[in-house]
Amino acid sequence: MQNDLVIFSGNASKDLAFSISNELGLPLGDAHVGRFSDGEIRVKINENVRGRDVYIVQSTHAPVNDHLMELLIMCDALKRASVKSITAVVPYFGYARQDRKAEPRVPITAKMVADLMQTVGVSRVLTMDLHAGQIQGYFDIPVDNLYAMPILVENLRKKQIQDLIVVSPDAGGMERARGFAKMLNAGLAMIDKRRTGPNVSEVMNVIGDVRGKNLVIVDDIIDTAGTICKAVEALKSNGACDVYGLCTHAVLSGPAISRITETPFKEVIVTDTIALPQGNAGCEKIQTVSVSKLFAEAISRVYHGQSISSLFG
Repeated sequence: MQNDLVIFSGNASKDLAFSISNELGLPLGDAHVGRFSDGEIRVKINENVRGRDVYIVQSTHAPVNDHLMELLIMCDALKRASVKSITAVVPYFGYARQDRKAEPRVPITAKMVADLMQTVGVSRVLTMDLHAGQIQGYFDIPVDNLYAMPILVENLRKKQIQDLIVVSPDAGGMERARGFAKMLNAGLAMIDKRRTGPNVSEVMNVIGDVRGKNLVIVDDIIDTAGTICKAVEALKSNGACDVYGLCTHAVLSGPAISRITETPFKEVIVTDTIALPQGNAGCEKIQTVSVSKLFAEAISRVYHGQSISSLFG
């Protein structure tokens, strides 16, 4: 690896950034990202970056505004330090669920975030499992949306689960569930639910034969865990055996941890796109698998001008 590639991290993804830099055989770039006494974000790049290709690893999860501002301010500091290029490595893209006008007089915040990132000098974005694929079109720069599916599937295969059925928690996730089912050579089922309010869902019906089967519910995000936990209860009431959860982004806000703890999950497997305290947020049912190798390979290929299309499989 040549010495004109450097990887920096904000405060959101330090462990993941360190793992990525280790995979690439590089030291993590020296930067201070802290606060002034009045709470404003303070950024200082402590090494020469003139003419270098810079990659900033920073998920924009909660506190989303702090992490987003850290990313933007770091980009501005690096641009003013005359870097050659800035690639924002954003494993979890905050505000991705605000991708359209679902009702009158509301913003499309995901588009605004895309505009801000380009304004501060981002020339490329590397992300993972965007909640809405069309967000790639909000940018006028290259956006590479990697998929955690191969990593999650590999982890699940090691468990050698018999009579496995892949379950989508709603109709919108059927395409994702179908992809997992194909890779696992498993059956397919779906939860028919009706959402009664923001972050609230009511499971209505199980579509598919799950009696006596081991199930894995797949989703891109677990936020308050209301949907997935009610899905487990519905599946169990329909005669399911062990139920696993599989997701890329463990947002785990509000009562999520207590809900997962109290729900008869066998295990919930998530990635480290969002850093969890103690690795599993204090819940023994949660297992974390790392996406550092995938991001390191993508960074290496982008840096060397190679195709990364094979990483989307």
